[in-house]
Amino acid sequence: MTYVDYAAWKTTPITGEPHLSIVIPAYNEEERIVPTIGAIAAHVAGMGFPWELIIADDGSRDQTAALVEGLELVNLRLLRAEKNGGKGSAVRRGVLAAQGRYILFDDADNSTPIEELGKLLPALEQQGYDIAVGSRAASGSEEAHRTLLRRTLSGGLRLMVRYLFRIGVRDTQCGFKLFTRTAAHRLYAAQTIDGFSFDLEILYLAARLGYRVAEVPVSWIDAPGSKVDTTREIQRFLRDLLRIKWNDLRGVYARA
Repeated sequence: MTYVDYAAWKTTPITGEPHLSIVIPAYNEEERIVPTIGAIAAHVAGMGFPWELIIADDGSRDQTAALVEGLELVNLRLLRAEKNGGKGSAVRRGVLAAQGRYILFDDADNSTPIEELGKLLPALEQQGYDIAVGSRAASGSEEAHRTLLRRTLSGGLRLMVRYLFRIGVRDTQCGFKLFTRTAAHRLYAAQTIDGFSFDLEILYLAARLGYRVAEVPVSWIDAPGSKVDTTREIQRFLRDLLRIKWNDLRGVYARA
């Protein structure tokens, strides 16, 4: 990338269909959102295609939204929520507003570096997959700074998901997923879970609807300042496992 690429993306509105939309959910991310936007823009602006960035603010009570607006990037859209609705809610709003041929959901902490995008795109552009999932469990992936407790808990949850849901994806929770627009809009329109477990529901739906999913190994760094309460989120995850199964039994997903 050159500065010319970045300056052009910053000041010149793209015309026509974006090749890529990047959706970032954000809740009280004033310390991290600007560096994350900078890292993404610096890399993607030099990839040679038109793209848009969407920040789906989830009712932040700090300066997150003001900082995003202050950047004055013409190809960045800020979606505000009046109140906190949950990460899944923020991602859904961003995805359904996205116009790109491909839609990437990426976390605000940049735990999966944006440079890993180049590993996911070929699965959709060249190999015909509908979804590419960045994975910390696939062979060849790399994890840094993750605590033993979090690795152990994640491993246990992955086993539960593998044997109870049989969706063929080992790491459902990594916040780095690429979709075709058709698949993304259909899946997120049918989403019912607004909290931490929305990723699992989306991939369960994808399996039910017959979408082709590639699991791609990525590098991942446990960024400092995580807002995840591990104990509480595990409790919610277990509750949502039951909710997803109950939804399926009631025919909620069949209507999708």
